[in-house]
Amino acid sequence: MKKYLSLLLAVLMTASLLAGCGGDTASDDTAADDTASTETGDTAASTGSGVELKFTTGGDQGTYYGFGTVLAQYVTSNTGSKVTAVVSNGSQDNIEQMDLNTAQLGFVQSDVMSYAYNGERLFEGMAVENFSTVAALYMEQVQIVTCDPSIQSVADLKGKNVSIGASGSGVYYNALDVLAAYGLTEQDINPTFQDFGNSVDALQDGKIDAAFVVAGAPTVAVTSLATAKDVYLVSLDDEHIEALKAECPYYEKYVIPEGTYEGVAETTTVAVGAVVIARDDVAEDDVYNFVSAIFENADSLAHDKAGELDLEFASSVTAVPYHPGAAKYFAEKGIEVPTK
Repeated sequence: MKKYLSLLLAVLMTASLLAGCGGDTASDDTAADDTASTETGDTAASTGSGVELKFTTGGDQGTYYGFGTVLAQYVTSNTGSKVTAVVSNGSQDNIEQMDLNTAQLGFVQSDVMSYAYNGERLFEGMAVENFSTVAALYMEQVQIVTCDPSIQSVADLKGKNVSIGASGSGVYYNALDVLAAYGLTEQDINPTFQDFGNSVDALQDGKIDAAFVVAGAPTVAVTSLATAKDVYLVSLDDEHIEALKAECPYYEKYVIPEGTYEGVAETTTVAVGAVVIARDDVAEDDVYNFVSAIFENADSLAHDKAGELDLEFASSVTAVPYHPGAAKYFAEKGIEVPTK
C-alpha cells in the first residue's frame, strides 16, 4: 500500500510540474508578444525614413527662416525624421528647388503655391504639380514700410522710389495686386527689386521711399529698422481691400496690432497664408512626424508664430491637395482634407 501511494504521489507531482512549466511558457510568450507590440507601436510613432529632408525657407532676416529653423530643429530632436532648414530666395525658389528635388520641404505663400500648381503668373506655362500641402501655419501680412510720415496711403506711392520685392517673386505680385487696387501700376512708381534685408538697408540710407515686405509680423528686418529710425506702416482702407479681394480672393483683411513694432500704430492691411509643402515622394511617416510634432507641441516651439498654430486653419487649404502623411494626422483629429 505504501509503495502504491508513493508511486501515485510521484505521478501527481510530475503532472503538476509539467502543467506549471506549460503555464509559464504560455505566460512568457504572451508577455513577449505584448512587449513586441508595445515596442513596435512606439517605434512606428517616431520612426522616419532616415533620409535627411532639406527644408527651404527664405532670407535670413525673414519669418520663414526664423520659424522654419525652429520647426526643423524640433522635429529632428523629437522624432525619427531628420529635417534641415536652409536659407533660400522664398516661395518661387522653394517650389523650383522642390521640382528639381534639391529640396523636399518648403515654405510658400498660399497665392504662389496656387500659381505653381495651376501654371499661372510666376509659373505661366510651367506648372509644377509634384508637391502637396503639409499645413497652413500662419498668416503673413503685406507690410508697406516707410520712414516718410507723408506717405499715408497706397495712392501716395505714386512717383516714389519703392522696393517691390525681387523680380518675379511672390512679393512682387503682391505689390502689383495692391497697387492695382488703388489704380496704380508698376509704371506709376520708380520700382526697385530687392529682398527684405536690402530693402531695409535702402530705407535706412534714404535710397528708397517705401518697401513692400510680405512676411509674418513682427519681421526681423522691420524690427531692426524700427530701432534705428522712425518707421510707419501704410494702411489699406476697407473699400480698396474689398476691391482687391474681388480680384484676388486668396487675400484676407488683417490688422497688425499697435506695438508690433516699436512706435508703430495699428495698421490695417491684407495677408496671405504661409504654408508648408512637401514633394509627393517624401515618406508618409516623415510628413506625419513633421505635422504631429508641431501641432502636438506648439507650446514648446520657441517662436512667436507658434502661438498662431491652429488645426482649423492648418487644414483649410483648398488650392493644392494634402500629402497623405498630413491627412493621416488630421484624420486622427477628426478632420478630413483632400488628397491626390
